[in-house]
Amino acid sequence: MTVLPLALGLLATNCYLVWQEGDARALLVDAAGRPEEILEAASRQGVELRLIVLTHGHIDHIECAAGLKRLTGAALAIHELDAPMLGDAAQSGAALFGFGQEEIRADRLLREGEVVILEGTDISLAVLHTPGHTPGSVCLLGNGVLFSGDCLFAGGIGRVDLPGGDERAMMRSLARVAALDGNLAVYPGHGPATTIGKERRGNPWLRGW
Repeated sequence: MTVLPLALGLLATNCYLVWQEGDARALLVDAAGRPEEILEAASRQGVELRLIVLTHGHIDHIECAAGLKRLTGAALAIHELDAPMLGDAAQSGAALFGFGQEEIRADRLLREGEVVILEGTDISLAVLHTPGHTPGSVCLLGNGVLFSGDCLFAGGIGRVDLPGGDERAMMRSLARVAALDGNLAVYPGHGPATTIGKERRGNPWLRGW
């Protein structure tokens, strides 16, 4: 599995273009910035976007999802608890941060334990419901990597003081993530990649787990 990180938008949000070597089908984890930026990156790699999976519903992670879906016909997936944020600028934070928001509906509502598969490839990502940053935040686990959204960062964690945040839920989610294989590569919603092992050793929020 090939993962291409793209830091886009005003908040330098990480999006991840994911595909299988030798195959032209790709999925995208989160959708920041402008659609053209992501489509240009996909074109340079010779891949086409078929699926968009959102780790949560904050505006910096869904910013160009509507445009991408319209331009590519890609299916859109988000956890059921965050789906209302796709059409509500107050819930998504668009109104708070001064972002525009185009309403969109998800094609698939995710739940704990489901598996997201990029059809026709060996790429499959298990859905871990990891609330705390938002009620429907998820991490996506598979193929030796964890897309952690705004749950876990290198050296830090996501905010819990925004609408829908829950510190106790975040602590439970972090305990679950910390128990995963230490060799897992972690691709967070902001900042550099890391591993579970590095975070258990150096992240004050995971130390001791």
